[in-house]
This record gives sequence, structure tokens and C-alpha cells, in this order.
Amino acid sequence: MRRLRLARLFFRATWHPWSFLARAAYSGSRLDTVLGFYGPLSLLLLVCVWASVLIFGFGMLYWALGSSLALPDRIGGFGADLYMSGTTFFTLGLGDVRPVTVGARAVTVAEAGMGFGFLALVVAYLPALNQSFSRREANISMLDARAGSPPTAVRMLEKHNQEGGMDEIRVLLFQWEQWSAELLESHLSYPVLGYYRSQHDNQSWLAALTVVLDTSALVLAGIEGVCTRQAEMTFAIARHAVVDIAAVFNEPPRRREKDRLGEEGLKVLKERLGAAGLKLAEDREAERRFRRLRASYEPYVYALARYFRFSVPPWIPEPGKPGDWEVSLWEQTDPLDRDAVHREWENNHFR
Repeated sequence: MRRLRLARLFFRATWHPWSFLARAAYSGSRLDTVLGFYGPLSLLLLVCVWASVLIFGFGMLYWALGSSLALPDRIGGFGADLYMSGTTFFTLGLGDVRPVTVGARAVTVAEAGMGFGFLALVVAYLPALNQSFSRREANISMLDARAGSPPTAVRMLEKHNQEGGMDEIRVLLFQWEQWSAELLESHLSYPVLGYYRSQHDNQSWLAALTVVLDTSALVLAGIEGVCTRQAEMTFAIARHAVVDIAAVFNEPPRRREKDRLGEEGLKVLKERLGAAGLKLAEDREAERRFRRLRASYEPYVYALARYFRFSVPPWIPEPGKPGDWEVSLWEQTDPLDRDAVHREWENNHFR
């Protein structure tokens, strides 16, 4: 989190130009795809930057020791020091340039060990990163059927109050409490994961975290008969995650001119919850608490959404819009009418 960090400078210097050029050239889902390339590519480039800096640093050490190297006639100067450093770091062992003093030989041994250690760290780092990404995305993928595309708190509560009622919602909040804790730890340990975008349309780790906070805030605001204690625990760790991740990327909280919910939206929200058997408290204290809870996390969500170019999910799902799981690339009719879809596919390919 300190300002003078090579990795921090690298991501600050590359992410903003990348996102600016992508937004200038693309829009919609294509823009999201191009922005998604940045995460894996930046990680590979960061490894190259670290290797280059280490090679340059050891080259400076050879130079400081007086370039005490046995050289062929065609090589000389600081270029020879860099060449010696590069072949030693990658343990090539060519032998055309070699150290001739005790100090130069000690630096050569140290750099060769550094090269092996660097390779071992890279080999261990990439699988750990991939595992953290996979665990994060597994739960995000389930949001499509559980909370819609994009996910919303209203749809999540509607879906989970149909059969098990309060017990189902309690289990849901407990599961997302664990997910939020894993998200916090993984994105503090590996901040580059923040740039890894979901492979599903209308989904992102920030949208999932926002819906967890929205759902917990609704429950805490006064939904009668709902598990308030579990909602408190889930809200606490989810807010902790969004605040700390914003701090890692040095994004202060931001305010929106237009309220994400608004008065009309709040009325619709209450109607939707009432139709699903969930009644939101009508007293002023509940409304004040709801506003206070939202104000404690929404500015951080807006800041991260602006930095990563994510869309902030709405509170209420768009009426009549099917989830991504209900449609496919080829479907132009009723998404669940499989016979019609099959007939259309045959007409397109065998006529």
C-alpha cells in the first residue's frame, strides 16, 4: 500500500492508458472483453519487468566492482556487465564472459541463486493466483440463477424466500459471508486479481460484493422475521472487503449525483418484497438506518467501479429480462422453448 512500490507504479502506469484506449475504441460487451485481457497480460509483463530490473541491478554491481570480467575482444563497457548479468540470472552458463575477481564471482553466485529463486516464486505464484480466481468465480457463476443478470438484492431475496423461507436466507448470507472473507484475503494478498474480470456477461466480483451488501442492508433495515444477526456478520465482512480493497488501489470514496435507488425505486422495492412475502419496516427509524447503511459502503463501490470500469448493479431487476442462463448465443425465440430453438438451428444450417 506504500506509494513507492514498483508493482504499484507499474499498474498505475499501464491500467489507465489501457482502459482509456479500450473505451475509445470499443463499447458494450466488446469493451469488457478487451478490459479483461489486461489482468493476465499485466501479470506476465510484471514478471518481465521484475526480471529486467534485477538484471539491470546486478549489472550495476558488476560495473561498480570495476567490470572485473574476462571478455572477448568484441564485447566491452557496461554492455558486457549487462550481458554477464543476464546470462547469470537465467543460468545459461555460456562461459564466453566470466568473472575474474573474488567480488565479481560472489555477485555471480548470488545472482544465479536469485535467478533460481525467482523462477521458483513465479512457478508457485501462478497456480495460487489461478486457484484464488477459480474460487471467486465459482460463487459468482451461481449468481446468475440466484440473483439475475446483472444480480440484484431484490431478486436474491425473492428467489430464496420461496421454499425454505428465513432458513434459506440465513444459509445464503452465511455462504456469502465466507465468500466475502475469501475475497478480502485473496485481493489483499494478490491485488492483481482485481483486474481479472469474470468470464460471464453482466457479472463481476464487485457486482457480487455489492449485492451481498445490498441484501444485508435490506435485512438489517427491518425485514420482519429475517435473520438479523447473520446479516450483521455478513455486512461487516463485506464492507470490510470493499473498504480495504479501495484502500489498496488508493481510491477514496466517491458520491453519485443520482441516487442508485431513489424514492420511486424504494416504493417499487417495497412492493416487490411484499409480493414475495417479505415486509420492509415502514417507520422512519428503519429508513434512516437503511440510508445510513447504504452511505457506509456505496461511495467505496462507486470508487472501485469507476477505477475498474465496472457497472454498479441496480437494486431492482429489469422487468421481463431473462437471466443469462435462460438464453444462449443462438436463441432468438422463447429461451425455454427447446423444440423451437432446435428447429430454428436446423433451418439455419440445413436449408
